[in-house]
Amino acid sequence: MKMRGLLMMSAFLSAFATEASEARAISDEQAVETVVRAAMAETGAKGLAIAIIDRGKVRSVQSFGARNTKGDPLTTDTIMYGASLTKAVFGYYVTMLAEQGKLNIDKPIGSMLPKPLPDYGNLSAYGNWGDLAVHPAWQQITPRMALTHSTGFANFSFLEPDRKLKIHFTPGSRYAYSGEGIMLLQFGIEQGMGIKVGDALTNEIFKPLGMVNTSLIWRPDFAANLADGWTADGSVEPHDERSRVRAAGSMDTSIRDMAAMAAAMVRGWGLSKKGKALFATGTRPITTRSQFPTLQPEAASADRPAASAAMGVIAFNGPQGPGFFKGGHNDSTANTMVCVQRRQRCIVIMSNDVRIEPLFPRMVKTLMGETGVPYAWEYPDAKP
Repeated sequence: MKMRGLLMMSAFLSAFATEASEARAISDEQAVETVVRAAMAETGAKGLAIAIIDRGKVRSVQSFGARNTKGDPLTTDTIMYGASLTKAVFGYYVTMLAEQGKLNIDKPIGSMLPKPLPDYGNLSAYGNWGDLAVHPAWQQITPRMALTHSTGFANFSFLEPDRKLKIHFTPGSRYAYSGEGIMLLQFGIEQGMGIKVGDALTNEIFKPLGMVNTSLIWRPDFAANLADGWTADGSVEPHDERSRVRAAGSMDTSIRDMAAMAAAMVRGWGLSKKGKALFATGTRPITTRSQFPTLQPEAASADRPAASAAMGVIAFNGPQGPGFFKGGHNDSTANTMVCVQRRQRCIVIMSNDVRIEPLFPRMVKTLMGETGVPYAWEYPDAKP
């Protein structure tokens, strides 16, 4: 018994030392600043904001650089474009609806609607649903398929050669990133359940979490502290004032607010243990070599990432245990959120300069240790 006790104590101390080593820089603001300033100097990026979460609590929120060409400082409350981080927030909300018994994530979205989906025609605010009249497989698409990017749609129909919405494979059979699928789920919730998604997220998530600078639609008060962006060639891109709620990517937010959101997600705020598992556990294996281009051929097993799609996020299992992540990108925006469930740790990086994006893997690894995020799939052009 004595030897067994010593072995157990040794194992405990070894695990503690490993965990402490992994987390050694997690709340060190000076270490964060050193990493950020080095990355900005290397890439020429003009602005970046970063937040660290540990034990499910926000430990630090910092901002660096400029928010516009005038040189106005980027602050922790500056309004930045959330891009596809919106999908993660929407996925969390849908998980809440499912936990409340208001929505069945495995029941076809079409069954939620008062009339057949193609009968709604082509709607500029949502999607070209009328095009699906010749694709009856739309009847199979469920909320889970939409959030795990397995609807069979292209990313958006306007990217199709003929600009028509179509289904390229049997829904639910494989992964292919699609904002159009997210928009279909939003349409089903709004038309079938009578819920205005933008208002619901504000009232049920943003306000309770104190996210006062977050919205899925433009607010005039955002203009006072707004981040414009820089593209890959260093040109300036003005911040877009999005006039439509689009769950695929219309969210404006701040690093302070996104820190609160990430902390809530990794804690499972508002969810039971089962609900938290539903949100963050992958159910759709990733079978492509990279995330983009979407609809690419499935890769050989050896070339597939060790990851799977969950409810608006990508789940992985690495040296620190299971976690989830989500990126957000456009021509002048680079965002990433990485969360590890052990110790409820996250890092959120938001930049108004897309040039910083290739350094995200290095920055996250330096500040959080090796997590297991499939960066070769997410950022094929990443710098080691």
